[in-house]
Amino acid sequence: MNIEKSRILKVSLKSMLLAALVFKPYMSFAHQPVLNDFESTRANPYVIEEPEVSKAIFSSLNGEAHYYQISSPVEFKFYAGITSPKIEDCEYYQRFAFSIFNEKMELIAEFNDDKFEWWPWYEEYGKKWYWIGPEFGEKFKSTTNFEAGTYYIKVYNESNSGNYVLAVGDDEKFTPMVILKLLFKLPKINKRFWDDVDCMTIISNDEADIRQRLND
Repeated sequence: MNIEKSRILKVSLKSMLLAALVFKPYMSFAHQPVLNDFESTRANPYVIEEPEVSKAIFSSLNGEAHYYQISSPVEFKFYAGITSPKIEDCEYYQRFAFSIFNEKMELIAEFNDDKFEWWPWYEEYGKKWYWIGPEFGEKFKSTTNFEAGTYYIKVYNESNSGNYVLAVGDDEKFTPMVILKLLFKLPKINKRFWDDVDCMTIISNDEADIRQRLND
């Protein structure tokens, strides 16, 4: 039994070492990738733990806005920014907006400007392109401390459709367990948000946004 436990421990340590070597360049600057498959409604928001730790939350709008909850018992650095995956050889993209509220759902800040110029950015180590949207902060870093309490982030667009990435926090933190999980998370994220998406899907969703704006 002890021999079996020792073997399992060695395999686990080797897996973590391999993951650390593979993702060492990625870890030097990146947000932790998180896949959010929950509905994330206002009544049942997605809870973001450790709000200062940098995370890239991948998710898809399917008819309704998404809500995220951040809570801290102490003052903390707040950062949030919205991006979307850029599909190869496709210059179309969907715009996303986000709003920040306090625990009474009173608006703190809103980023819903059609005139904002989204810009393409290549993430060198992951070999993926993104469209970078507005941010509450500057250059992917926090510029504001929030008081202790509970806050909410609402992510949406005109048609409430499409794939987006919500970036939160700016402290890079990669534990051995996080590193190991990357081996399983990244292939799934890459497939869903890049490999299985074509330009026509982006164009279709973008046209839906335009029609909604005209109807409004």
